[in-house]
Amino acid sequence: MADEGENEVYSQDIMVDSKEEGEALPKSEPKKNLLKWMEITLSEPERRVGISMKMQETYMVYLIETKITDETVEGYGDPPTSIWRRYSEFEMLRNYLEVMYPFVVVPPLPEKKATFTWQKSTTDKFDPEFIERRRVGLENFVLRVASHPLMSQDELFRDFLKQEEGWREKLIETGYQAKGDSKLRTLSASYRIKKPDSRFEEMKSYSNELQSHIGNVLKIRAKLCDRLYAYHKVNANYGRVFSEWSALEKEMADGLQSAGHFVDVYASSIDALLEDEEQFADQLKEYYAFCDAVRNVCRRQELAQLNMEKAEENLTYKRNQRDQLAEGKTSGLSLTGLKSKLFGGDTAEQREEKLKVLDEQIKEAEAQVKTQTEEAREFVKDALQDLERFQRQKVKDLKESFTNYALFQIERCKKGIEVWQKTRECFEKM
Repeated sequence: MADEGENEVYSQDIMVDSKEEGEALPKSEPKKNLLKWMEITLSEPERRVGISMKMQETYMVYLIETKITDETVEGYGDPPTSIWRRYSEFEMLRNYLEVMYPFVVVPPLPEKKATFTWQKSTTDKFDPEFIERRRVGLENFVLRVASHPLMSQDELFRDFLKQEEGWREKLIETGYQAKGDSKLRTLSASYRIKKPDSRFEEMKSYSNELQSHIGNVLKIRAKLCDRLYAYHKVNANYGRVFSEWSALEKEMADGLQSAGHFVDVYASSIDALLEDEEQFADQLKEYYAFCDAVRNVCRRQELAQLNMEKAEENLTYKRNQRDQLAEGKTSGLSLTGLKSKLFGGDTAEQREEKLKVLDEQIKEAEAQVKTQTEEAREFVKDALQDLERFQRQKVKDLKESFTNYALFQIERCKKGIEVWQKTRECFEKM
């Protein structure tokens, strides 16, 4: 449970940490949390047609609007900035953030195609309702990044919000793609570290179990929605039968006709209700994807630990080489030992020169160990801090989501009771 004493705020249904609270900063030193002095919204999804690889393609763009709301920050009073962005540009931004901030649990993007859906057929990616839910997901992604104490300070992220021309080129110039591909290959390779950090091992296990539980909740919800949809639609048969029956009756006609109308209303209401419920599913899907982000941080910690262990092994090897050379020992199984037996040993001058070379290599290896150890230590410190922030955020968000889902179901049941009470009154008046 998040500490009640921490200053945490919500913006558009997501939680953001606001530890940067304090006195107004000078215009030259804006607050780190962008949401403290800037309003960010995504609106007006627009369908466009363009040419890519000499082929026509249809895609969606989203309008990002920003407005400075703090009078102590430069630009206050200026008109809002607006810029159009494609989904692929959001993907580029997220990939860049993952490379530049490997110890951060980078927020996920909304899904490209609907998953864990209750409909039998896959949702059209250009379906207006699906596009609207994706817009909300993209807005949440931007707001989460804007509230992060490090990522919100990134120059390319800020340019993403306001600079259309040249942004892609600036992003590519950072070389993040090559760095990302290199790290991805390393993370995908099979390796084993000697001293795994139990804290990250536990976090990996936790993220696996959390993702499994969320996946099961989403599957159960999809089955339940499918049954509710079928149940409501079957009730439409009542409406048809009551309407046809009313044509045969005189005293009962009005009651049957009115009852049929209310049952039809009840049957047709399920479409809007289930569409509203998709918002709850999207919130869970976000945390389903968050689990992948958590595991990626843990794997990068393993990579930092592996680099440190390799540096230590190299240093140990070089020291052993020097000790053997200083003592005049050579292994008979090695190429050096074999050459020594066949052609005689090195002269004193040759041995002294080799010792100097090894001494230089040992100094370099020691410096490398120091560097890798410091990098691993810093990574662990930063990653644990960000994982703690993620845990607080998760508790707040899921608590709110499940509470709202329960309230939604209560409201849905109340509406159903109201319809059936009116239907009962129709029967009683016959």
